[in-house]
Amino acid sequence: MKTLFAWLRSNLPVGRHSGALLLAFVCLMPVQTVPAAAKPVPVILDTDIGDDIDDTWALGLLLKSPELDLKLVVGDQGKALYRARLLAKFLQTAGRTDVAVGLGLEINAPGEGPQAEWVKQYDLKSYPGKVHTNGVQAMIDCIMSSPEPVTLIAIGPVPNLAAALEREPRIAQRLRFVGMHGSVRLGYGGSPTVAAEYNVKANVKACQKVFTAPWPMIITPLDTCGLIALDGDRYRRLRQSSDPIASAVIENYRLWNIANEKDPAKRNWEKQSSTLFDTVAVYLAIRQDLVKIERLGIRVNDQGFTVIDAQAKPMDVAVAWKSLDQFRDFLTERLAGAAR
Repeated sequence: MKTLFAWLRSNLPVGRHSGALLLAFVCLMPVQTVPAAAKPVPVILDTDIGDDIDDTWALGLLLKSPELDLKLVVGDQGKALYRARLLAKFLQTAGRTDVAVGLGLEINAPGEGPQAEWVKQYDLKSYPGKVHTNGVQAMIDCIMSSPEPVTLIAIGPVPNLAAALEREPRIAQRLRFVGMHGSVRLGYGGSPTVAAEYNVKANVKACQKVFTAPWPMIITPLDTCGLIALDGDRYRRLRQSSDPIASAVIENYRLWNIANEKDPAKRNWEKQSSTLFDTVAVYLAIRQDLVKIERLGIRVNDQGFTVIDAQAKPMDVAVAWKSLDQFRDFLTERLAGAAR
């Protein structure tokens, strides 16, 4: 641009109108503008955190993703107080007490779980942010009051969401569903035998209701999310990170691994992660460029299988990875590095 101005000065006729001619020329030139950053998407997280550890990793990833504006977290599938305490302490540790916590329906899974040691001394009343004793109603209120559509990331069984639909069907018009559910062509660990995946079979009726609701859906079944784990340099970087979110994830993983594996020789938290199913659902809420997406009709049968059916509701399904290693790098960078 500087060179162009110099050329104009040397070639425009000298006189009282030369300045005006230069100004007119510049005003007619196309203006290069820097695109504005996309506004973060409002998000609700519905999670059975505190059973498998991958929900904790997913929450960490969500909090390190500036594309997503987390408004509310709700525990799902019972253990309501235990899950709410985990969520609240994690949010407080991360410095995100602006996020509201909701207690979900107390069904199917009473008591506590393998991360109970982490919240043993934590009183939910000490959480500085908002705590909703009726998590289902809090979800409805958050969705219906949002000036823009909400993305609901579901990484557990979905009785909360089924109850919310029954109570207020209009949420289906204001919501995008992103879920970690099902097994389409591959089962656990990449097995060629499909499975009745836990988040579906744990509450088949609720999942059938959610999978037929008239909202847009994208899911990661076991075909993609069942292949995710971190080890080697990636995992070492996370273990050595001083980031408070990464540290909280690893500490919860350590306690979870100890609680689940009584033989110390078989505990592997120092070397590698477990399978991080739920992190892929958070990724899909941000972008989908590293996965192959197919538009498929998916039906949930009474045995808890997610069956491809041309007559069923169509949804976007992450059926395969384009670059699994790039996703592992993405996950490591987000959790161990600064949010970006």
